[in-house]
Amino acid sequence: MSCNAAPSEGDFSSGARGTQGAGAGGSALETLEDPGSDGSRRRLPQWAQDGITDPHLRRGMYAAAATITFLLFVRFVYEAPPAILFNGAVLGSLYGLIAMGLVLIYRSNKIINFAQGDLGGVSGVLMASLIAGANWPFVPALIVALIAGVAVGAVVQATLIRRFSDAPRLILTVVTILVSSILAGVQLIIPRLFDLVTSPQGFPVPFDFFRFRWAPLTFRGSHLLVLLTVPLIAGALAYFFRRTRLGVAVRASSESADRARLLGIPVKRVNLYVWVIAAGMSAVAAIMRTFIVGPPIGSVLGPTLLFRALAAAVIAKMENLWVAFGAAVAIGIVEEAVFFDAQRTSAVPPVLFFIVLVALVAQSRGTVSRAVDMAQSSWSAIREVRPIPAELRHVRLVQRSFVGMRIALALVLVVWPIFLGTGRVNLMSYGVIYGMLALSLVILTGWTGQISLGQWGFAGFGGAVTGAMYAAGWNVLVALLAGGLVGAAVAIAVGIPALRIRGLFLAVATFAFTLAAGSFFLNPQEFSWVPAQRLPERPILLERWDLETEHAFYYFCLVLLGTVLLMMRAIRSSRTGRAMVAVRENERGVQAFGVNAIRTKLVAFAFSGFVAAVAGGLAVMHQHGRLAVQLGAEENLRLFLIAVVGGLGSAAGVLTSVALFQIVDFFVPAAEFRLLFNGFGVLIILLVYPSGFGGILYDLRDSFLRRVATARGIHVPSLVADSRMQEEEPDVLDPDEPPPLVTHEDAIELEPDEPVGAGRAS
Repeated sequence: MSCNAAPSEGDFSSGARGTQGAGAGGSALETLEDPGSDGSRRRLPQWAQDGITDPHLRRGMYAAAATITFLLFVRFVYEAPPAILFNGAVLGSLYGLIAMGLVLIYRSNKIINFAQGDLGGVSGVLMASLIAGANWPFVPALIVALIAGVAVGAVVQATLIRRFSDAPRLILTVVTILVSSILAGVQLIIPRLFDLVTSPQGFPVPFDFFRFRWAPLTFRGSHLLVLLTVPLIAGALAYFFRRTRLGVAVRASSESADRARLLGIPVKRVNLYVWVIAAGMSAVAAIMRTFIVGPPIGSVLGPTLLFRALAAAVIAKMENLWVAFGAAVAIGIVEEAVFFDAQRTSAVPPVLFFIVLVALVAQSRGTVSRAVDMAQSSWSAIREVRPIPAELRHVRLVQRSFVGMRIALALVLVVWPIFLGTGRVNLMSYGVIYGMLALSLVILTGWTGQISLGQWGFAGFGGAVTGAMYAAGWNVLVALLAGGLVGAAVAIAVGIPALRIRGLFLAVATFAFTLAAGSFFLNPQEFSWVPAQRLPERPILLERWDLETEHAFYYFCLVLLGTVLLMMRAIRSSRTGRAMVAVRENERGVQAFGVNAIRTKLVAFAFSGFVAAVAGGLAVMHQHGRLAVQLGAEENLRLFLIAVVGGLGSAAGVLTSVALFQIVDFFVPAAEFRLLFNGFGVLIILLVYPSGFGGILYDLRDSFLRRVATARGIHVPSLVADSRMQEEEPDVLDPDEPPPLVTHEDAIELEPDEPVGAGRAS
């Protein structure tokens, strides 16, 4: 049995492209037409139907990517000293262990585990704290740290992943982000338990008595320990998967969980073993990295380990463990070579972004099977918000109630800030800006189903352009508009690969883009046009309102937020908005009706990038300087988390989520406790209400409308159907239990030509 995943339905359907019937969705894409402006029918170009599938264009694209890759190899790797490449291979082998854990969890749960690096980060911080803070001997500290890492993986799977196993993949991915947040807080708290405030220079490792010089580096016994340990772990893993019954069960469950259940394999228990193995490999990687790089006291190790391992796992298509390991070693070599040449870490993320982008585009296919479409729909399982039923819109009680709610909301947002101090109004301004940025995710992910972890990257470009133009003396409104247009253009450029990259992998690409933008493309040390100094004071708008005062700037941001909401309402009710939602629900189906899915996606990227860039311009004005912290991995994951918890189908729910998170940030200033509070709090919300704050708000609204309808004797079919759906709880079978047998008494005899479900004539 091969360790690779079994071929999916998409593997076979792509080979039979053009021979399927229209009902299967194959030839419908081949003959897709779009009405012209003159009423005639014109044929769309091939790339607009399936993405970039023209063979000549694809060959040219691959040739250009191969040329750039070769030039990068010659520029960095070929000219680097062998010692640098050796050190990169050592570090890359540690990334390979984490990448193999990512592949294991993806194959068993069909998600990217964003907590994979933090699963090992806890062990690395714990071991460093035990040795440097509690003066433990090396071996007991190592054993305790490894046990802790394995225990964390088992607890996470048994208490959270298993609980959300039937949830949409979008929610389960958010759960891994929450786990990452909780474990990040744990990594910051552990050193405090041992009175470690600053990171020690290092701690004694029994193998470091051996040193040898290989110019320009000096290697210690820790490097040799990695070279001995990692191959042993890889060999043991290969033996485990090929020679043991449990290993074969893990492979079978990863390839097809349903078939494994039919064979009597306890899939839930096997999934627990997968998480234990993945957590153990991450723990080994993090601990050994502390031997070489140093103890990560006072910092979070997870994002640093995750990005490199994630790039390697993507190259392996999240399927092949050994390809992921080899790619991680290659990435470690490239990283060290680039750092040696540039002498700064900012040059590494753009190279990794290019590697990820080339790997994703090269691996994607032009056609997608219906099975793959169904898998993607689990990522975009967004609860749509319906308007008030027509039967109740003109009821006076309903009208007065919602008018009263709007008045109360206006009092809170408009009148209440007048009586607050400048500090709190400043925080409210940032909350409004953050809400605008979260709304950009509603357009892109909530409406169109394109998962993005790069909104802060779009905001960073818009903020840089706005700050540069404003510092040069341009009008603030013109600067914001220009920044928004640049953000839209950057979003389209990033969205073009979305023609061939979907779901999880698009999220990885946008995540890599944001990290590259924060470290390189928007770094003043790399590009002089990016404002580095403190920006001048905010201007006087229309010669009346001094935006330098916090109250005036808050109302200015509030007006722009209202404008964005009106724009979103107009887009959502237009044909473009309906096309976005249709593409999210069934891309292949809407193409059969003449909707250009590619154009719709790019329009969504443009609108989302524009809103995010305007929010970035306001953020730069708010902070009187460029965005730096916001372009890190943690802030991008946090923004996505806030939007999903709010309910991506509801603008009101997303804004409510932003407001609650801002309140928590205000009352819980310590970073480690804030991470813990947010993580556990959101987990409780998702357990009770998977649809988030938006679902809570609209369930309360529908409950009120249902009571009004009952009191008035008005029959509203939609509200009655919703209540019946909530009351009926279908029987849920335990996935680990064998299917019930059909006895002779339960069998139904049918005539040979009688369809199932047809009534028999009396």
